[in-house]
Amino acid sequence: MTTAFILESMPSLAELFRLFLSGKHLNRIAEPALWAELEKQEEVYRSLFAALGYELRLDARGFAWFHAPQANSLIGKTSRQLALLFMVIFDAQANLGKPLLRFGDWRIDRDWLDEVHKQQHEVLDAEGISPDGLVDLINRAASLGFALSEPNGWRLLPAVSRYLDHFEALAAAAQVVGDEGEESMESDLAPEETDDEESR
Repeated sequence: MTTAFILESMPSLAELFRLFLSGKHLNRIAEPALWAELEKQEEVYRSLFAALGYELRLDARGFAWFHAPQANSLIGKTSRQLALLFMVIFDAQANLGKPLLRFGDWRIDRDWLDEVHKQQHEVLDAEGISPDGLVDLINRAASLGFALSEPNGWRLLPAVSRYLDHFEALAAAAQVVGDEGEESMESDLAPEETDDEESR
């Protein structure tokens, strides 16, 4: 197979490379044609990007990105801010009893973000994020492929699963630590058998 033939079978190579290189995520929902091409030629794209020094990751839930183990400080700050945005959104929805895995169905608009800010103002104020700052963050999330701007607000895209997975892992780790602490407390509080009780 010649290089020319391989490149001809990848008509969106330049567009995909620019998208991933800018730190964006490709989502099956938002970009179905690009997703179909990437999925069809997945191994070729992986190999080509790996040869260029990039690790392409595709998630079965319908999103792809360049994985960067050592993110620069700007990406790190953006990721922390997005993590906070998604954390307060997930927390607000959990408080309403909404299933977290159905985040793609949630309607997010300016009024709802204002309500979230009221609920989470201590955390958000500590980070210097105003209600307008939440709107800026959701727009930033949209520009990176985590949300889709719609006429009346935004909708979260499958790439948000990366953050949800992380939140669930943290919650599971906290649960394990909590369980270990309870076991330790129970053993500390359990009465020790005395020699008299043992001899009975």
